[in-house]
Formats: sequence, structure tokens, C-alpha cells
Amino acid sequence: MTDAKHTKHTKHTPGTPDAPGSSGVLGTSDGAAEAPATDGRAPGGGAAETPATDGRAPGSGPAETPATDGRASGSGPAETPATDDRDPAQLLTAMVDHVLALAATWTDWDGRPVPAGDRLYTPHKAIRRVADHMVDHLAEMEARLVGEETQPDHWHASATTTAADLAPFTGADLDEARSRLTRLARIWANRLDALTPDELDRSAGTGWTFRQLAFHLAESVYYADAVGDLTTGGASASTPARPAKP
Repeated sequence: MTDAKHTKHTKHTPGTPDAPGSSGVLGTSDGAAEAPATDGRAPGGGAAETPATDGRAPGSGPAETPATDGRASGSGPAETPATDDRDPAQLLTAMVDHVLALAATWTDWDGRPVPAGDRLYTPHKAIRRVADHMVDHLAEMEARLVGEETQPDHWHASATTTAADLAPFTGADLDEARSRLTRLARIWANRLDALTPDELDRSAGTGWTFRQLAFHLAESVYYADAVGDLTTGGASASTPARPAKP
């Protein structure tokens, strides 16, 4: 499991973090954000920090998703997401509402990737990462519920910015994003609502509980916040760099 995975069902392969590379465009790995240029290109800052849903400090990065053998996947130790009394289904639908509200401003994007930590983000990349993250953990949960092994993922995640990520974000793209993400949110909400509190907190299989998965998944707002509100200016304002997400 990680920020999104695939094959039959999915989990993040332990010990294989998304290593930063050099350029961050056209299918290569993103390196450190470049310093602001003097010719009007994108500033070196990232998006404004969004408070984490698990009580951690803003800007501390997402909690790492644990591997099914108890080891942490990704580049750091597993940090179990804290939960509270909020309904996990509503938390995820609210996350998607937030992402789509920002996406509605991205048709004004000027084509310049926005640095956030050592990653670069664009409207298409943000939508890709939110959707992949939702698919990833949905596949994990469904596999665990039927007693199947979760499968390693092969997503390139945020370390790679593809040519498709750099395409203009049009009104048609916004329509596609709305259809895709609202349906994924509905699938998640229906599945979570069908589980009893005991099933949410004493979940089948190995890994975080399904309630914890939902709170972790709500942190997907990071991707959209990295691009920001582009109502004016076409690019997010420069802010202090944030830790990168996978």
C-alpha cells in the first residue's frame, strides 16, 4: 500500500521509497525544487501547509503506510494515523469535495509546475495522485476483507512528473476529475458505512485498521493543496517548502 497501487489488489512494497531524481519532467524523477528564477518562472516554494488529520504538526508529511509484514514501507518508520470521533466516510467525501473545489480553479493554470518540498506538482498530477491513493487503499481493504494477500504496487507516484501531468487542465479535464473522484469517494463511503465500528477498529488482515486507513487517505488533500487555488495569477504563491509525499 502507499499512495496508490495496482495489480489485482495492492499494498506498498516495503523498503522501496520513491527516490528523488533529477529533472521532474517528462517521465523523469523529480529532484529538489529549483530556486526562483528571475524571468517569472515558478517560485521555489510549495503550497500552504494543511493541518494533518491525525494531530501531527502541519508540514510533517503523511504518515507512512505499514507493510503487511509489520515493517514500514516507504522511507521512514510507520506512523500510525491518529483517529477521532469524525465519521470516516464523511471525512473522505469532504476530502474529495476540497480537492474538487481547488480543481475548479485549475483551468487558469499557466503551465508551470509548482514545487512542494522536493517534488513538482501540476493539476493533472494532483488528480492522478489523489485517485491512485484512493484506488490503492481500496484495493488493500477489499483484499483484506476477503482474506487475500495484498499485492505490491508499481506506481511511479509523486517522484515522477509525466508528459501527461504537464498537459493543460481544461474544463473537460475538470469534468473527468469530478466524475472519477466523486465515484471513488462514494465507493469508499458505501464500503465504510457497511462496516460495524468493531470491523473499523479491529479490521481483517494485517496493517492499519480501516478507520486508520480512512484518516490516512484524508491526507490526500496534500496533493491538491500543493497546486493551490489558482483563481488569480495561474500559479500558487511561494511558501516555505513542505516535506514531499510519495
